Amino acid sequence: MASHDGDWNWEHVYSPFARLYYVTEGEAQVVLPSGTYRLTPGKLYLIPPFTTHSNICTGPFAHYYVHIYEPDVNSSLFDEWDFPFEVDADKADPLLMQRLCDINPFLKLPQSNPDVYDNHQMLMNNLRQNMNRPYSDKVESRGILFVLLSRFIKHATRKHDTADSRIQKTVTHIRHHLSEELSLDELASMACMSKDHFIRMFRQATGQTPTAYIISRRMEKAELLLVTTNMPIKQLAVEVGYRDSSYFNRLFHKYVGLSPVLYRKERVM
Repeated sequence: MASHDGDWNWEHVYSPFARLYYVTEGEAQVVLPSGTYRLTPGKLYLIPPFTTHSNICTGPFAHYYVHIYEPDVNSSLFDEWDFPFEVDADKADPLLMQRLCDINPFLKLPQSNPDVYDNHQMLMNNLRQNMNRPYSDKVESRGILFVLLSRFIKHATRKHDTADSRIQKTVTHIRHHLSEELSLDELASMACMSKDHFIRMFRQATGQTPTAYIISRRMEKAELLLVTTNMPIKQLAVEVGYRDSSYFNRLFHKYVGLSPVLYRKERVM
């Protein structure tokens, strides 16, 4: 539970975690790529991972906040579903949020600045503490999160990156096999197209070439692994489909603007 008075203002927040809010009083705004939205009491709000956004607050504002980390980096609810940003909260939801706080006191954020809690060191500390707590608390916490997410799932739609089922089949395959070799010839064969035709159709359907799409998804997975694990860079490169760690380092720097080592260090506070 966090209370603010015009001090919940953070620009260009970006992380591999989803964010779930329940507002108890006052109001604020969130600026998303799709527009600017008000946060008001009695509502639940959900921001998907890897979504750049800014927070605006000019007066009193109080809310519960949970950031959601999915350990299976190859399979995400947010890959499969388009969720609404805002839904009506159930009358039980503030009690559920409070219960999460009660059984997870060690996860309380030290302050509201995302730079303080969206980092490797704090997450690793939380994961270590999580491993040592009673299994019953883990199950209850997970159950509460599923209940809260069900409010959004009720209004969600199954995600289709493209209406072309042949291209959608290859998109799904890419998402679930990022650590494996993904050749254009095999993907084209899966779509029952020639290689050149497949590349044209994929770009037309998704706005990216197959190669660019594969790289972007692998880099997102790498960002998540850098923040949530202590995995050595060479091993991490293999986990995202690159046997040559030097090539992975160059590609990551080009995509993110930092080397993997610096990216991880910048998230250690």
